[in-house]
Amino acid sequence: MRDSADIIVIGAGIAGVSAAAELAAYGSVMLLEMESLPAYHATGRSAAFFAPAYGNQVVRGITAASEHFYRSPPAEFCEQQLIRPRDCLFIAREDQLASLQAMQRDNPLLQAISAATAYQQVPILAPHYLAAAMRDDRGGDLDVDAVLQAYLRLFRRRGGHLATRQRVRAMQWHQDCWRVQSDTGSFSAAVVVNAAGAWADGIAALAGLSGLGIVPMRRTVLLIDPPENVDISCWPLVLDVDEEFYFKPDAGQLLISPADESPSAPCDAQPEELDVAIAVDRFEKATGLDVGRVNHRWAGLRSFADDRTFVVGFDPRAEGFFWLAGQGGYGVQSAPGLAQLTMSLVTGSRPVGAFATVLDYRDEVAPDRLIAQS
Repeated sequence: MRDSADIIVIGAGIAGVSAAAELAAYGSVMLLEMESLPAYHATGRSAAFFAPAYGNQVVRGITAASEHFYRSPPAEFCEQQLIRPRDCLFIAREDQLASLQAMQRDNPLLQAISAATAYQQVPILAPHYLAAAMRDDRGGDLDVDAVLQAYLRLFRRRGGHLATRQRVRAMQWHQDCWRVQSDTGSFSAAVVVNAAGAWADGIAALAGLSGLGIVPMRRTVLLIDPPENVDISCWPLVLDVDEEFYFKPDAGQLLISPADESPSAPCDAQPEELDVAIAVDRFEKATGLDVGRVNHRWAGLRSFADDRTFVVGFDPRAEGFFWLAGQGGYGVQSAPGLAQLTMSLVTGSRPVGAFATVLDYRDEVAPDRLIAQS
């Protein structure tokens, strides 16, 4: 295994893997992952949905730039379908109508529908619970593993090297390059890309930098049985307009979540019983169904900057230290666009086609905006 490269990427979630694959077209890249396999944490625990209406305007813009790639991937990248169409339904109680109206003003592509229409699409919704809804017909289920494996193959074809079980312990800028010390090795490169997810601020601290206030937040997910003798396969993702819960079909079961955001230290996140109970309670109130059994439960960490916008760019306080962090709950759906933006900012190349628009957001995602606050 080589110990030097042009670029070191720390973190082999979808953000790090996709960026490393694109960067490998321009130079030698070493991808360091602390776990035994890529995508062990947030990526591997994703709800796996492409939601163009999700997030603020910057998030939606970079997601939009990624859409064509996901819907029509280049043959050399992947030959299988990466998105399977599924609507997203934003629902509101009477006391949430103002939130629904604000969402529609911010995102005029959403289609207003009546409670009756929503009930026809998802018949388990309790009629007394629902006041109105909006539909986004541009969404779909993402094959996260297929995306990840395709990027890994591309990375390797371009000569990239993945090193697992490499928890970074120390970093130092010395003689025009970063010296990165892991549990079992020492690596050097002129550029380090910090794609460490929940550990991003910790990696910055090892480089002698104060963090940017990127906070990992726990999200809980569980699987339950659907109603008997009901075909749920075409149901949409149903999302409370204030993001108090959501549910969707998942491999013949219903995936539900309380949409919790509990601040957490970086860790191998596990579900809390209270959050599981809250998910069940909110689902039962919205549908009138009784959840007899939870078949499976898990949790992951979604990491946010204070303004809930991505953090992408060189840190002006340290030569060659690049942030690719704060993906929140949008990391998988925005990965192609963020990878292209990273490639452009690191190498000076310009994205082409649908990806060209990612450069419009470089100032809004730059770490500079957070350094003054840290």
